[in-house]
Amino acid sequence: MDLKLSSVSHYYGDTQVLRDITLDIPSGQIVCIVGPSGCGKSTLLRMLGGLEKPSEGRVLQFGDAPEGCLNPLTYIFQDFALLPWRTVRGNVALVLEDHGLAKAQREAIIANVLARTKLTDFANALHKQLSGGMKQRVAIARALAVNPAVMLMDEPLSALDSQTRELLMDDLVALWTRQPFTAVYVTHNLGEAVRLGHKIVVLSRRPGEVREVVELNMPLAERHHGDPALEAQQQHLWALMRDEAAAADAELING
Repeated sequence: MDLKLSSVSHYYGDTQVLRDITLDIPSGQIVCIVGPSGCGKSTLLRMLGGLEKPSEGRVLQFGDAPEGCLNPLTYIFQDFALLPWRTVRGNVALVLEDHGLAKAQREAIIANVLARTKLTDFANALHKQLSGGMKQRVAIARALAVNPAVMLMDEPLSALDSQTRELLMDDLVALWTRQPFTAVYVTHNLGEAVRLGHKIVVLSRRPGEVREVVELNMPLAERHHGDPALEAQQQHLWALMRDEAAAADAELING
């Protein structure tokens, strides 16, 4: 299933946060959205997920959801959103409970996504026994369990330390390489964007407009930390954002 934003603008009262956004989200790609603080990245994600309606323009869906899809648009958040009294298996099972699936089918789905996210040996662990990286793996496994058409990922790695973030990026690349998925990935981290994005959308400061769309043709599996080509792309993105990022931060500080 493809998504498209067509001439989307949005206001909160008299404040315009997005201006005339037109953007394609092709099936099977990870589209990263970057930009200065307050430029409307998370608002854009909420609109794609149907949680908020644009003041102007349209959010369009094309094509069918994949076979076996239980929830076409699924979120992954930075705070993991796990139930602390449930085990890893129980947190994944939660999203399957209201779909009328037979027990054997539910168990097969849970076993599959735990294996894909390297969590099989931790199926019975509780929230308090998991590291931050493991908690985010559970959140990813839970999202994969409903076989979504599009995963909407809002700063999913921002709460993690740099080493864990690198490992989770490796995990996401491995997941996509084995079975490509569609995702919209909001991040402040340009290193994450060039590591994971097939397409990187750079927004201006508020009201957010599309400054540039950067297409990266290097296969995800061939991208590695410290690669000179990726470093160059990261510098290019920062050059686009640097002055506006500083202005946006000053604006937030000064109210």
